[in-house]
Amino acid sequence: MGGDHGVAVTVAAALEFLARHPLAGVILVGQTEPIALALKRLGRAAGQLVARLQVHGASEVVGMDDPPAQALRRKRDSSMHAAVDLVKQGVAQAAISAGNTGAWMAISTFMLRTLPGIDRPAICAPLPNQRGGATYMLDLGANVDCKPQHLYQFALMGSALVAAVEHLQTPAVGLLNIGEEEIKGNDTVKEAAVLLRAAHERGEIRFFGNVEGNDIFKGTVDVVVCDGFVGNVALKTSEGLAQMLGRSLKAEFERNLFTRVGALFALPAINGFRRRYDHRRYNGACLLGLNGLVVKSHGSADVYAFGRALDRAHDAVESGVVAAIALRIAHHAAGSVAVPAVA
Repeated sequence: MGGDHGVAVTVAAALEFLARHPLAGVILVGQTEPIALALKRLGRAAGQLVARLQVHGASEVVGMDDPPAQALRRKRDSSMHAAVDLVKQGVAQAAISAGNTGAWMAISTFMLRTLPGIDRPAICAPLPNQRGGATYMLDLGANVDCKPQHLYQFALMGSALVAAVEHLQTPAVGLLNIGEEEIKGNDTVKEAAVLLRAAHERGEIRFFGNVEGNDIFKGTVDVVVCDGFVGNVALKTSEGLAQMLGRSLKAEFERNLFTRVGALFALPAINGFRRRYDHRRYNGACLLGLNGLVVKSHGSADVYAFGRALDRAHDAVESGVVAAIALRIAHHAAGSVAVPAVA
């Protein structure tokens, strides 16, 4: 029910997802009348896919401007509550929403609780890099203020996610900083680096060291760790740059007859660039550290983008991400690691 477009996007994306994944099922959670109307409008496109589609009614909707605490306490029959409860009960293996991020996080954390050894969940998503793959980054906005211990836990969770989804045995983890040198950064980042180097020596993770913003897109490491304030700014900046480049290319090639002719020859390369760096391809951020799989989609997602969030949830379920994180945390509980003093 959430996001900028509601059922017009989510229902159509769910049907396309079912067509791509013949063994999967989808439960549409929300107000039954708008969902039924959306399915009726799609008509023939629904076809036999409706057999793998269930509708779970919920009378309330969390608005994009609802404070998280109000959404959690006062809207107990919201589609968000109902969707997360289906995961909690084991009826669904993942829950996806394009709605209010703060409310989605608050409801998911309250209902599912964090895994033992995890203080706070973190939002993790992939960003395209020059190596042709993706760099996974966390946290992307769930935790504005972090302690060194939290960054250490993020590193463990991000490493477990990438190992499971990308099938990498020892993903490289970098700590986002204002420079590569150990003396750079604030006390929180310095202390987190000490924890991560110690974890590297114990064989818990493969810690590369400090990385800078440009390393995200170079693909220097597989996982980049930072607090939610920095991560969200980096994410939104990268999306804005990708959109600006796409518009600039289009305007340049439409400038006059010569550029239009040139565009015909360059079209394959241009289209390849647009596909590669289309931010919609990377939609769907996992909320890591919970006793269940929860995915957040952009509120502005169109059908294609929301479908990618569904695909990401499906891949995470198939890869056993939650179990992989729980196993890693069980072996290396963050609470047992003391934070050393930094001069």
